[in-house]
Amino acid sequence: MAPGAFDSSLAEGRDILALMDHSRDKVLARTKSGTLRLSSDNRGLKFEIDVPDTSAGRDVLALAARGDLGGMSFGFTAEQDDWQGERRTLRKVTLHEVSVVSAWPAYEGTTVSARARQQRSAAQRRIALLELEAH
Repeated sequence: MAPGAFDSSLAEGRDILALMDHSRDKVLARTKSGTLRLSSDNRGLKFEIDVPDTSAGRDVLALAARGDLGGMSFGFTAEQDDWQGERRTLRKVTLHEVSVVSAWPAYEGTTVSARARQQRSAAQRRIALLELEAH
């Protein structure tokens, strides 16, 4: 992924989903509800999820807290890319979803971690955030 590859998707205000293992049955968050926040910088794509109190959400939090998650993957359509021999560089993509991956992520340079927010009520402290930095 080239720096800025996600920028147009983020600027368009598309409804992008956060899923568990690319499963449409395991929605963790989405941009249109504000429970998924995305940003892009020269290191890659970063996201924060307000994890739901669902079986999928609790599983993700438990696995992230233990360090057992494999990493991240993305569902996207390539709009502009360059090939140099065997190496493909994605210059512009339409992002559809980000997925927390239990086992083998498509991008090994990704990480998932859980942390609690500080300034919340006791009930809201159960909600944690997942972060991704794709390198």
